[in-house]
Amino acid sequence: MRRELRENSEIRIVLKAILHFLFFSIHFLIPSSSFSRWSCRSRTTHSSVLAVMEKIRRASHAGSWYTDNSKKLAEELDGWLRASGLSKSPDVRGVIAPHAGYSYSGRAAAYAFGNIDPTNICRIFLLGPSHHYYTPKCALATATIYQTPVGDLPIDLEVIEELKATGKFELMDMHVDEAEHSMEMHLPYLAKVFEGHSVKVVPILVGAVSAESEAMYGRLLAKYVDDPKNFFSVSSDFCHWGSRFNYMHYDKKHGAIYKSIEALDHMGMDIIETGDPEAFKKYLQEYDNTICGRHPISVFLHMLKHSSTKIKIKFLRYEQSSQCKTMRDSSVSYASAAAKVDG
Repeated sequence: MRRELRENSEIRIVLKAILHFLFFSIHFLIPSSSFSRWSCRSRTTHSSVLAVMEKIRRASHAGSWYTDNSKKLAEELDGWLRASGLSKSPDVRGVIAPHAGYSYSGRAAAYAFGNIDPTNICRIFLLGPSHHYYTPKCALATATIYQTPVGDLPIDLEVIEELKATGKFELMDMHVDEAEHSMEMHLPYLAKVFEGHSVKVVPILVGAVSAESEAMYGRLLAKYVDDPKNFFSVSSDFCHWGSRFNYMHYDKKHGAIYKSIEALDHMGMDIIETGDPEAFKKYLQEYDNTICGRHPISVFLHMLKHSSTKIKIKFLRYEQSSQCKTMRDSSVSYASAAAKVDG
């Protein structure tokens, strides 16, 4: 009996050694370029080997910021996308979209995501601001899968490692990741638009970075813009107005308060459309508009500035959560844009 147990134990040890050998052979001996080729064809080739190491980021805001009912969520997203009336274009390489609860910004966001032709895209860089965690850097996800009620999105671990190797990024632990809503609110739309397509995401939490760091990260990430298989989803709401946001800029020449807010936002949107990060910085310094995704937008502008592909940003939708008419009111603005290859 003891001999039989000892033999079984030895067999288990040998099998375990074989599995470790196969994993490291695949991970280190096959060129990374091979993984890049596979990444657009199959979600399972590399990820199946790493299945035992999966770290899943839950859809932590499902059931509160948006429905956790997969059927209902799919119907809502489909309805908003159809209502936008947009045609998909392979020239659209990025979007700027809001990240509020879907009852507030879901419809507006469709005017960004409705432009996407998923056919040739295999990687999505997701840039979102940090609302709860302070860092003067950009942070990379440590999860391997992002869950949504309408389909899960695998993380591109190869690119995460590539960015980590630059020494310019910190890592975002799971608690920070799941507490943050700015990137999560893009995920159901992305999962829906890319349904049936093999795509991976590269989540980057953009902290309270300096103007110099915005430019540095923009230069570092610019090379990815030149690859047409890459897509960029930039998360931002626009003006947060009212005493609860400690921001009450009001230019009476525009009439009602909500008209003043609209004029202020459109001024910023017009500057973003020029693609000039320096002009956007000056606008923020002068008006201090409470655009919570100012840093991801600035990094994206620097990326476009330093890439060889000419891309033009155009805003397609603007909404407000409510119309402020008195100084006791408050609102948040939502703007959606598409970044399209120009010429």
